[in-house]
Amino acid sequence: MGEPARPPFVVETERLVLRCWEPGDAAALKAAIDSSLAHLQAWMPWAAKEPTSLAEKRKLLRAFRDDFVAGANFVYGIFDHDGEVVGGTGLHARRGPTDLEIGYWIRADRTRRGYATEAAAVLTRVAFEVVEIDRVVILVDPRNDPSLGVPRKLGFAEGDALDGVLLPLPGDPEGRAGTVFSLSRSDYPSTAVVGYRFTAR
Repeated sequence: MGEPARPPFVVETERLVLRCWEPGDAAALKAAIDSSLAHLQAWMPWAAKEPTSLAEKRKLLRAFRDDFVAGANFVYGIFDHDGEVVGGTGLHARRGPTDLEIGYWIRADRTRRGYATEAAAVLTRVAFEVVEIDRVVILVDPRNDPSLGVPRKLGFAEGDALDGVLLPLPGDPEGRAGTVFSLSRSDYPSTAVVGYRFTAR
């Protein structure tokens, strides 16, 4: 029996390129985060530690790439076709072997353009069609209305818990529960997800 399928290193859409971060992206990532501190710190627990140095960014991106290669965690940069960092996303194996969780953030000056929805949609398709996972989960801060709109638009089922268990927001210092969105393999062909095209390599 062979190794389980893994997400591709690069996923392209009509407007975006999602690819595994490289250490050489550190300066561009730092610029995107530093220009969006207030926006990100309102919702992303990891942003509380920002700004961090360029050296720390390179170290972080090396760790992301090492995890990607090892099949432990799949963190992507979101870029436009000109190569500018639009944000970040990922497929995270936090819920066991049958589920993948999608997270996302968009830099402040590129919000409200549907980029998070586009990225989440194509990663959902990758999870089901390439990795052949059983369920995709998105966990959102219940106060973050724009972020809540992403899985709602795509047709994810919404609830307070997953399999009867409340899920804390990753890294939240207060341990608050998130709003849980989930989509099963059997249900996704009837959702808006399938309207988002992608190529992978």
